Amino acid sequence: MVQQLTPEIKPEIIYPDSDGNPMAENTEHYEWIVKIKENLEILFASETAVFIAGDLLWYPVEGSVKTRQAPDVMVIFGRPKGRRGSYKQWEENNIAPQVVFEIQSPGNRTQEMAKKLLFYQRYGVEEYYVYNPEKIELTGFILEDEWLEEIEEINNWVSPRLEIRFELTSDNLEIYYPDGRKFLTSLELNQRAEQEYERAEQERQNYQDLLAKLQAKGIDINTL
Repeated sequence: MVQQLTPEIKPEIIYPDSDGNPMAENTEHYEWIVKIKENLEILFASETAVFIAGDLLWYPVEGSVKTRQAPDVMVIFGRPKGRRGSYKQWEENNIAPQVVFEIQSPGNRTQEMAKKLLFYQRYGVEEYYVYNPEKIELTGFILEDEWLEEIEEINNWVSPRLEIRFELTSDNLEIYYPDGRKFLTSLELNQRAEQEYERAEQERQNYQDLLAKLQAKGIDINTL
């Protein structure tokens, strides 16, 4: 009698979509994450192969559930936009995030930040930026010969990948689009949109008033 061997079925590995940690520790921390993430979304809105995420778990190694990080903001060139519960690198043509941002909060210990730097270096991040809004300190690292080296002069530094510029003032960090526009908060963006709408409405009203005056004088603009 021939005994048939049942092929071994490996249990499915579950990669959690959450690490149980809050996205932000305070309002300022959250506002900076949203500001950077949303302005980068605007910058690359027309680029179909640029994926941007905030506080999304990144798993660089298949089969290793504990090897993960959730950058405050990460940018991946070469991957399509779309919804993801987590970023499993082996399912994304093995493309690692090229640019990562972390907003430092009072709860971030030096040891924790050092571990993040080593993680990003090990798994191929090309540019890594850490901003401390409490101290108004920006630290940047760029990949050189497989090492993330600190950028010596970060003020007015232009990101090679993103082409955005960082400017440190006495009381804030300003980030600028390649065309010179400033990164704005959601509220500032909304206010600007309202101003543009009001300006357009005023121009439309002025045009209608001019037409009415010309018609009152018997002038047909279609014959001009």
